Amino acid sequence: MKTVLSFVFSLIFLFSCAQKKQKPMGETEFQREINAEYKDASKSPLKEKDLKNFKGLEFFKFDSAYVVAAKFTRTLDEQPFKMKTTTDRLPEYVKYGELSFELKGKVYKLNVYQNQDLIKKEGYEDYLFLPFLDDTNGDESYGGGRYIDMRIPDGDSVTIDFNSAYNPYCAYNEKYSCPIVPRENYLQTEVRAGVKNYRKH
Repeated sequence: MKTVLSFVFSLIFLFSCAQKKQKPMGETEFQREINAEYKDASKSPLKEKDLKNFKGLEFFKFDSAYVVAAKFTRTLDEQPFKMKTTTDRLPEYVKYGELSFELKGKVYKLNVYQNQDLIKKEGYEDYLFLPFLDDTNGDESYGGGRYIDMRIPDGDSVTIDFNSAYNPYCAYNEKYSCPIVPRENYLQTEVRAGVKNYRKH
């Protein structure tokens, strides 16, 4: 009898654990990965009180129209500069190149940057930083703009997936120091893709 009871309790315990370890929410791999990261207290930028009620971020619906082929132009002889942040921290960046692309029938250009300290870290040697502003900021998306992570392309073309645009950590917690998107990286259009503005529940 004890053996049967032990087996039953084991099943109940395993079932409850399985329920607690539900798969992260999201339609795409990017959405599932960022939700899993933000749900993990050791990695999440969320405040402790917000983490308790966190179910998942809100996203624009995936739209292939926002996956664009861009022409990459390497900008040589650029001088490093101090990028402004939401605090008095001034990380050193360099404008690494320009990205020209067509989005919904119009041509746009964005600068892509390289953090001069980050490239010294293993695994980030080819990391590029693409911050941008658009006409959804302050309404459907975070007012300070959003970021996209990129890698140095092999040739003169690269794919930009705006569906993977995410908010700076400052959108969730003011203790973080986040780069302020340079004004020249403003897109005069609505980019209805990626992570939406964070609303506490």
